[in-house]
Amino acid sequence: MDKIVETMLSGQIYDPGDGILAAMQMQRFVLLRRYNDLDPADMEGRARLLSQMFRSFGEGSYIEQPLHANWAGMFCDIGRHVYANFNLTLVDDGPIAIGDNTMIGPNVTIATASHPKDAGLRRKGLQFNRPVRIGSNCFLASGVIVCPGVSIGDDTIIGAGSVVTRDIPSGVLAFGNPCRVVESL
Repeated sequence: MDKIVETMLSGQIYDPGDGILAAMQMQRFVLLRRYNDLDPADMEGRARLLSQMFRSFGEGSYIEQPLHANWAGMFCDIGRHVYANFNLTLVDDGPIAIGDNTMIGPNVTIATASHPKDAGLRRKGLQFNRPVRIGSNCFLASGVIVCPGVSIGDDTIIGAGSVVTRDIPSGVLAFGNPCRVVESL
């Protein structure tokens, strides 16, 4: 693995416009375009391409088209029997893990990338990434935004339109902006 990719995945500040990264990312955009252009009835082709795109892609998992992803899933691990509805956006510059039997509603964004507080570093276009983990048996309803560095525990429901800015424990219903635990399940 190139040193710049290691830096990107380590959580350190780096230049996402680095030539090595840009070339790698363009290859990933080609895969993503192929996926989004597939005939929706071509289930075998979709499964095959998703298995190539993602670091791991569990049996019985399915992502509706279109999918938007900075790296076409290269740093993402998707469990078994995960379903993601239309317009899933993965800002997958860092690792994303989604557990088994999780359901994701339409127009959900899961982001790992962020930018430094220092304005001078932002002017240079620098960024850093924080991994996101979503447990098993979760449901993220329509329009949820999961911010960098967040973990969501197993068996949790995140209500529609929520902005998840901090960790959410297992076995709860949480919603709002910012997302807060409302009840235990």
